[in-house]
Amino acid sequence: MIDQSVTDFIQIGYQNQEIHPLDVLLTQNQLLALIGKQALASGIKASTPLPNRLETMDSLVDYAVQEKVIGNNEAERDILSAKIMNLITPLPSEINRTFWELYQESPIAATTYFYHLSQENNYIKTRAIEKNIKFIKSTVFGDLEITINLSKPEKDPKQIALAKTAPASFGYPTCLLCMENEGYEGHLNHPARSNHRIIRLPLTNENWGLQYSPYAYYEEHCIFLSQEHKPMKLEKATFTKLLSIVEQFPHYFVGSNADLPIVGGSILSHDHYQGGRHTFAMAEAPIDFPFALTDYPSVEAGLVKWPMSVIRLRSSNQTELVEAATLILDQWRFYSDESVAIFAETNGELHNTITPIARYKKDQYELDLVLRNNRTTQQYPDGIFHPHQDVQHIKKENIGLIEVMGLAILPPRLKKELSEVEHYLLDEPHQLDISHQKWADELKRTKKITKETVGEIIEDAVGSVFLRVLEDAGVYKQTTEGKAAFKRFINSFAHSKGGEKIGHFS
Repeated sequence: MIDQSVTDFIQIGYQNQEIHPLDVLLTQNQLLALIGKQALASGIKASTPLPNRLETMDSLVDYAVQEKVIGNNEAERDILSAKIMNLITPLPSEINRTFWELYQESPIAATTYFYHLSQENNYIKTRAIEKNIKFIKSTVFGDLEITINLSKPEKDPKQIALAKTAPASFGYPTCLLCMENEGYEGHLNHPARSNHRIIRLPLTNENWGLQYSPYAYYEEHCIFLSQEHKPMKLEKATFTKLLSIVEQFPHYFVGSNADLPIVGGSILSHDHYQGGRHTFAMAEAPIDFPFALTDYPSVEAGLVKWPMSVIRLRSSNQTELVEAATLILDQWRFYSDESVAIFAETNGELHNTITPIARYKKDQYELDLVLRNNRTTQQYPDGIFHPHQDVQHIKKENIGLIEVMGLAILPPRLKKELSEVEHYLLDEPHQLDISHQKWADELKRTKKITKETVGEIIEDAVGSVFLRVLEDAGVYKQTTEGKAAFKRFINSFAHSKGGEKIGHFS
């Protein structure tokens, strides 16, 4: 059977034109070496029809485990899987050459090629991503997307024990986003990257890269990363880079996580952005209050109807758009309004920042600036503008770029926990987590629950919690007081260079 799997794997690569006829024997012998096999039986013909490539890869890895070439744990299996798929993955030079040749045809042709390649070589974990639970919550702000993220495998106890005895880091690659990850074998404390490739691209006189996310949360979920390992910093140059990216790839949105803890992303040590080919609810949200900036006549501005606090700027003039966004960022950094608990600084620590998102729509560039504040108090130790305690049974992690736009990434624990909530609501034997007790009792009291409706009721309730999470993270609430305070902030910067007030609401 293993001889058949080797033969089929090579034939699939040959048929897909990933292995040149002259390279068949070389690739075959490299594959045999990887799985610890010394010889291949003669006369084996490829299966008809050819099997699924990933299933064939699984059988090759299983053989290596059986022969004790690798240990039977997730990390070592992933490392070998990536090495096997690297055999059919072109070198970075070849991928980059093809990408930029296709780019001359169209940016879509180039990204489609690279996205398909990243799926075919199993860098994008398509099978794992399919496990995610997804549903929609309709709200007055649009359709929020709810996902329970099951794609990233949890480490088993054996792997955890092995990882504790292995070096935590060799200092190379410096971090998970550094370009040194391209082709890196990986180890128990670092993911396998043998089949990883990066497109090199110029970005405002800097060297950057484009790659796809292994555990994509949406269509063509990609990452733009600096070649230099430097911390994320939100500044004027950020807006310039974001607009430059959507100029090069107008079919993609791109955004940056905020640059402060609590309201920022999980990796603040390496400058990077996230993008992709997906339309989020926030992008469809209308302008609630237009206002004018006469120093930037080409820029349309307004407050977005969204549970978080969003200023939208639109223009065909990139220079004016960057200047207007920088004006708002600079003003927000040091803006306080005690009446709505916004303090720009406490004890020398700055709290205000922005989550920016760029798009190209209807022949204009668009920047959404989401105002963020990471201040904590004794009452809200996790953050004033962070999911509050009463919703943390569903979501207690940071609210980053993707969730800001209306896609919830909920923890895998919820699959089992919500199943127990369902049993509880149906008065069946259950192991209800105490954190869900109050919420479940409220559902029992207010909803008509049957075997047929319970699943839909729970999904709808989870979606309502995510809406609350976004409202908690919004610095200006959707109340009369909150909207008035938001307008006060607008008027704080809406002045011309001569000093007269220029901001006005339509």
